[in-house]
Amino acid sequence: MRTRKYRIITGLERVNNRLTRWALRRGLAPKAFALLETTGRRSGLPRHTPVGNGLDGDTFWLIAAHGDQADYVRNLLAEPAVRVKVAGRWRAGRATPLPGDDTGARSRSLPYQWDAAIGRLMGTRPLTIRIDLDT
Repeated sequence: MRTRKYRIITGLERVNNRLTRWALRRGLAPKAFALLETTGRRSGLPRHTPVGNGLDGDTFWLIAAHGDQADYVRNLLAEPAVRVKVAGRWRAGRATPLPGDDTGARSRSLPYQWDAAIGRLMGTRPLTIRIDLDT
């Protein structure tokens, strides 16, 4: 069941995510963002979601502000093979949720703190996801 806070926040995020997704596809978005591609759990089609840029070498760290309430998290739980577009380049990887991770500490370790701070404020059930990228 999705919480009331989740429904309110995602309603507000909808327009912003569309603009950010458009900019990321064209290489126009700030470096603080990346584009996550999951496979739709029902449709089997590729789904693109703008996320904070958590690239650290061959690992991409992602804090899902709404945890398994978010459709992209449900998609990667069903099919962990994902792609991430960072700095104009697609990289394939495998997503692993880390439910026991300290999301607050992990969020503070990410490179773009202003985006991470917004995520901490808006989060309803934060979940850390580690994506091991192919080299």
